Amino acid sequence: MDARSAGLSAVPYFCQWESAHLADAIIRKELALADDPAWPASGARDVEEYVRWANHVCGMACLKMVLAARSGQIHPTLELARRSLAFGAYTEREGEIKGLIYAPFVRFVTETFGLDAQVHVGLDTAALPAVLEGADYFMASVHPDIRQTDRLPPSKGGHLVLVTRASATSVTFHNPSGEVGQQADVELPLTVFDAFFAGRGIAILPGGQE
Repeated sequence: MDARSAGLSAVPYFCQWESAHLADAIIRKELALADDPAWPASGARDVEEYVRWANHVCGMACLKMVLAARSGQIHPTLELARRSLAFGAYTEREGEIKGLIYAPFVRFVTETFGLDAQVHVGLDTAALPAVLEGADYFMASVHPDIRQTDRLPPSKGGHLVLVTRASATSVTFHNPSGEVGQQADVELPLTVFDAFFAGRGIAILPGGQE
């Protein structure tokens, strides 16, 4: 267990939807993304762009948290997404958005922000503490239903959370699409996290220029 295993993380939390306090209503589809009152803060050029992208930018929300922790600078989420397109971090064909694509994302954060990042695949959940010994953060691919741990997900992966601490018994993370009260510094037993974790993600290593 490293020094960050005790207490709350120093990493600011950002929801992938601009109105974090309305996340529950967005998840339950009681509030349409077009009606998110804070959408202009996302960096979207118009509400249509926000609606098209907001459900796909969990990875950019994780990056936004990392950059804020490293430099204190807050980058609008959709502005980050647009900047990443030139590197191929997402693809958009016939209105279908795919991503985050890991290797292009690593090139993006390295060349744009000077971050040192490393892709991990085929990773056992039990290895997360060792990964966090050598990394500041780990963007972990989990099933979106990790916000509801009372039932097993139908599959693993499909959503990114920012792991800030890991021990032999638990994992602590920020969830960009978490429900209110389960967004920042969510702690789960390692065995529960394993049911959602796809064994892949991106480690953000110490150092870098940002």
